[in-house]
Amino acid sequence: MKTHIYPAIKITVVLLVLLAVIYPALVWAIAQLAPNNGKGSVLTYQNQKYYKNIGQSFNSEEYFWSRPSAVGYNAAGSGGSNKGPSNAEYLTEVKARIDTFLTYNPGVSRAEVPVDLVTASGSGLDPDISVAAAKVQIVRIAKARAIAANSIQSLIEAHVQKPLWGIFGPEKINVLELNIALDEMTEK
Repeated sequence: MKTHIYPAIKITVVLLVLLAVIYPALVWAIAQLAPNNGKGSVLTYQNQKYYKNIGQSFNSEEYFWSRPSAVGYNAAGSGGSNKGPSNAEYLTEVKARIDTFLTYNPGVSRAEVPVDLVTASGSGLDPDISVAAAKVQIVRIAKARAIAANSIQSLIEAHVQKPLWGIFGPEKINVLELNIALDEMTEK
């Protein structure tokens, strides 16, 4: 029995030191090389701080709407709904989101509603929307803010983030940055 217990205790101590001390210290050291020392991308607007890489809730007619969140935009509880397209409750929820979107965007057809405006991401905290999701909201925002649609179109084009190295991932737009730019544009 001693031949099994001592090696088990030794490996437990080694793994404890490796995984609870050395690995976290290594990750922390690498994070110090990142922008903002690994504390996330903080954006300050009107004396309030926002994390630009965490989805925010926008549902006013005068703003670009965010991607829905399965966790109520609570970064402490990140996670998806784990419901698939065969789940009746989930389908009802998505249909309700589509109906709400169409109510506030009457010129848009059901087929034109981008999927990222009615389904939550895996983390429930996606800060980005697709370019199509931004463009489909132009008419509503232009009407709500009484500004020209082509001004909003230009704003969208200025905030498109290209894929990493031009090949990894789709084009996307950070909703928080876009809405702040929208506010700044209409304040002038």
